[in-house]
Amino acid sequence: MTDRLPHEKGFHVSWDQLHRDARALAWRLDGHGPENGGWRGVVAITRGGMAPAMIVARELDIRTVDTISVKSYEHQDQHEVRVLKSPDAELMGDGSGILVVDDLVDSGKTVGLVREMFPRAHFATVYAKPQGRPQVHTFVTEVSQDTWIFFPWDMALQYVQPYRGRD
Repeated sequence: MTDRLPHEKGFHVSWDQLHRDARALAWRLDGHGPENGGWRGVVAITRGGMAPAMIVARELDIRTVDTISVKSYEHQDQHEVRVLKSPDAELMGDGSGILVVDDLVDSGKTVGLVREMFPRAHFATVYAKPQGRPQVHTFVTEVSQDTWIFFPWDMALQYVQPYRGRD
């Protein structure tokens, strides 16, 4: 047993790393769409899925991009999942040919809710935790359930004093 807080077992992701991992996700998805290997559109689960979805859309030359806004966290605490904004209904249909992208599947609650809405969509995340992993079709990197991922949009560079002494 440890006395660590959730954020103390952290996995820090830089912009460069996120870009490489999102491109790796695109490579895994390339040619696997239902329309001659292609996808009709990309839907980002906001806010975390926006950057990876943009990279995937660029890499796979997908021009139709939309968002679904889902709120499930208040800082590092997970709450009831609710949809704040839905994607275009005509585009989505039942989700056939649509690639839904998020940064991370954690408990699986967010992706689970979106899967109920669009059961035929393909769900892809950059990172996956074991509890939520069954909710996604494709992911790049698995991390332990007790790891907190620090994404680049949540961090800022700042000076850190050395452990011993001063500069």
